[in-house]
Amino acid sequence: MDLPLYADPAFFQLLAGSYARLLGRPLVAEPLPAEAASHWLYEEAPFAVLAHNTDADPRFIYGNKAAQRRFEYSWDEITRLPSRLSAEAPNREERQRFLERVQRIGYEEGYRGVRITKSGKRFMIEQATLWQLRDDSGMLHGQAVIIPRTADL
Repeated sequence: MDLPLYADPAFFQLLAGSYARLLGRPLVAEPLPAEAASHWLYEEAPFAVLAHNTDADPRFIYGNKAAQRRFEYSWDEITRLPSRLSAEAPNREERQRFLERVQRIGYEEGYRGVRITKSGKRFMIEQATLWQLRDDSGMLHGQAVIIPRTADL
């Protein structure tokens, strides 16, 4: 049986390793064994982390508990959701330009934009960092984002 990605040490290494390579700092500030760090990031992190795959219409493959609470989706729901649906239609073009910049540069910090919950509530994400999920060999697996702060609209 395959582990869900939130419990998969290899996926945590992809998230944490690609983040550290691109941004020069650890994803999980406190040095912990990989299994404990993976658990903390999913269950306890005070910030949202999401990742989507490389499909033509990328869908979320990871959303920690903070992201699930903010966007109002369960693990099963969020990991079936096309990531474009996290933004309302008028904001999708701006979101797409941001994703394309990250593809060219590798990461971007300080992003803010309007997002929408499952129930339709709008909120602003602030100081977000988006990065390319590349493994040690350089293969692209998608993109991930840390959302440290949000504000209701």
